Parts: sequence; structure tokens; C-alpha cells
Amino acid sequence: MATTASTAAHTSLTSVTLEVADLEAARRFYCAFGVDTYVRLRASDERTTGFRGFTLALTVSGPATVDSFVGAAAGAGATVLKPAAKSLWGYGAVVQAPDGTIWKIATSAKKDTGPATREIDEVVLLIGVENVKATKEFYVGRGLSAGKSFGGKYAEFIAGHSSPIKLALYKRRALAKDLGVAVDGAGSHGIVLGGTAGAFTDLDGFAWESADSLAAHTS
Repeated sequence: MATTASTAAHTSLTSVTLEVADLEAARRFYCAFGVDTYVRLRASDERTTGFRGFTLALTVSGPATVDSFVGAAAGAGATVLKPAAKSLWGYGAVVQAPDGTIWKIATSAKKDTGPATREIDEVVLLIGVENVKATKEFYVGRGLSAGKSFGGKYAEFIAGHSSPIKLALYKRRALAKDLGVAVDGAGSHGIVLGGTAGAFTDLDGFAWESADSLAAHTS
């Protein structure tokens, strides 16, 4: 038991790998979009249909920067699922990359205080789960450190020093609604999480691999 606790205490998300059908096309897109340093890519012919159950969310400084990222994504071939618009919480948009990955770009600012930049303040991998509390407990049991949470609706984990991306949980149905897509989906999630706790699969089928193993098979 002591060995398990010691191992779990050092668990963290170290990378996010997107599985794509066309590796070169995906590389070109993510370079043009401006997020290529945040994700790894791996060729895969796994079938997937509908909602994959996750989104990658970018937090930026202001509306002009949101527009800049949306424009870059659309110009590189992304589909705009939700055009940039103001809301109660700020300003944001949702786009879907040619490989099927959904990205949300948002800011809490409703007015620009400066010109658009290409800077990203935070990247969050938000996975849609059936039971937020149960999945949170599962990950805490694996050694991830819990951050803020809101009942059974949302939970996040403290990012490790080596990870550029924070992991968070949201109800699957609520996440699909927020992104403007149907909740149904089947097949592969099209994403693999890299971590320091070895290989495992969570309660909703999201696969983790050891950081060393992923590094040897991704670009």
C-alpha cells in the first residue's frame, strides 16, 4: 500500500496526444492555428463518430485575440460551430479542426484593452463524463491533486509543472450542449493522455499511457 501511495503522489498530466487520420494535414493545421506546442499528434485509423466527449479550451486576454485564433483556425480549414459572441461570462467561440477535435476559445473580458495577440493564457482539456464525482474520485485515487469543483457538475485538477494543459471534468451532456453539438458519439475518443502513472483507462474510456511510451510514438 505504501508503494502505491508513493507512486500516486507524483501523478500528473504531462501531455495530450490527438489521434488523426492524416498526420501531415494535422501538423499544418495546428501550426497555422497556433497551438502546435500544446498537443502531440499520432496517426490512427481508429473509427470515431459524433461527439468524442472532450474539448480543448483556450483562455486568452481579450475579444480581439479570440477573433484572431478563430480566424486562423477557419482559414486553415476548421469549421466554426459557434461564431464568436458575447455572453454573461465574457466572449468566446467554438471551432472544430479538420481532424474532428473541438476547440473552444474564450476570454472573460468583454472589451479589448489592447491589440490582438497570439498569446494563450491557459489551455484546459475538458472531458465530458457521466459522473463527475465518481471520476474525480477515480483520478484522485490515481494521484492527481484536486482543484476547485462545483458539486457534481464540474471539477478540475492542479496542473503539474511539466504540463502545459490543465485537466477538468464536466457532465458529458452539458459539455455537448455548451459546444453546440449532439451528445451522441461512438468509437474512439481520438485522444490519449500522457502521465506519470503508467497506462490505464478511466471510467469513461479515456486512455492514459506512460509519458515515455507516448514520447516514442508521437510527433
